Amino acid sequence: MTTQDAFETDVFPTSEGNLSISFLGHASLLILFKGMHIYIDPFGQVADYSKLPKADLIFATHEHYDHLDPKALALIRTQATEFVSNPAGAEMAGGIIMHNGDKRIMSGLQIEAVPAYNIVNKRDDGNPFHPKGNGNGYILTFGKTRVYFAGDTENIPEMENIHEIDIAFLPMNLPYTMTPEMVANAAKTIRPKILYPYHFGKTDTHKLIELLKDEKDIEIRIKKMA
Repeated sequence: MTTQDAFETDVFPTSEGNLSISFLGHASLLILFKGMHIYIDPFGQVADYSKLPKADLIFATHEHYDHLDPKALALIRTQATEFVSNPAGAEMAGGIIMHNGDKRIMSGLQIEAVPAYNIVNKRDDGNPFHPKGNGNGYILTFGKTRVYFAGDTENIPEMENIHEIDIAFLPMNLPYTMTPEMVANAAKTIRPKILYPYHFGKTDTHKLIELLKDEKDIEIRIKKMA
């Protein structure tokens, strides 16, 4: 069973060859680029990771179980795999720590870690579901194609500093991340060429389409990413 057979996959031309993104579900993605298999936020409830290719690179946005699943991680990780996470995730699973604002080159890819946090949505004790300074979003550059994986975040002020994004993945589920209105605001700020809402649970994705219907330069693509 190949990834393309099992999951929806979109392919994008870049200056250095095709970029393939397979939509595993929730916030989990599998990327194929220049022969490398790159995973975002592995989560075993959305895919059988024992049947997926071993990873060259893995990125976890933060330590929550639905973004950093130790069992799924173990099935795709080898001694040669490079694993990147926020400090709490790297402490839990080992690997390379990236803080908000860090940049590095890995396997020829430009990697940027950007903030991901809540301002509005909080737990019953008043603490945000995702506190500022903990989790990461990542911007990965494939050739000249910039892809933004926002992680668990709201439409935070730091998004004003995110530019020239070709493809954006923005989360859309309450109470943990964004409403469709927040995602629409974030999209208008970042202005990606292609927008995928992801990690959206039971949120009605058609509401986002309606909110952005006049933004003709932003293409919205809906996949099975609940």
